[in-house]
Amino acid sequence: MVHGESFSLSTKGFSDIKDVTGRVESVVSKSGIKDGLVCVAAVGSTASVSTIEHEPALNQDFQDQLEKLASQNMHSRHSQTWGDDNGFSHIRATFMGPSLAVPVAGGSPVLGTWQQVVVIDHDNRPRNRKVFVQVIGE
Repeated sequence: MVHGESFSLSTKGFSDIKDVTGRVESVVSKSGIKDGLVCVAAVGSTASVSTIEHEPALNQDFQDQLEKLASQNMHSRHSQTWGDDNGFSHIRATFMGPSLAVPVAGGSPVLGTWQQVVVIDHDNRPRNRKVFVQVIGE
């Protein structure tokens, strides 16, 4: 069986981290699938999906490391070509990846106690992001 749903998410950009664990759990529950996989995908080329212990200090540490990896002030040919100054956001999103697969067992995503599913919007402005969640299994 396959079940998919999308939802929208307002973000601030600049690697804003949003906890979507509850929404993912809700889609898995609605699907009726007890065992399988859930895939969470950010639609677009400047956002990513991952897991983290979603708490303010760690979020800031993570954002600091992203700044070292691909600084908002970096020179990018993309920004020069398109004039949108968001080349760094594409690079961050590409390194992290647009989606995440999590096992489903007993009708719930298999996540650790301090592990949340997050969408990270790397763009250089606030966005309304679309996230697609697909559950596959039986």
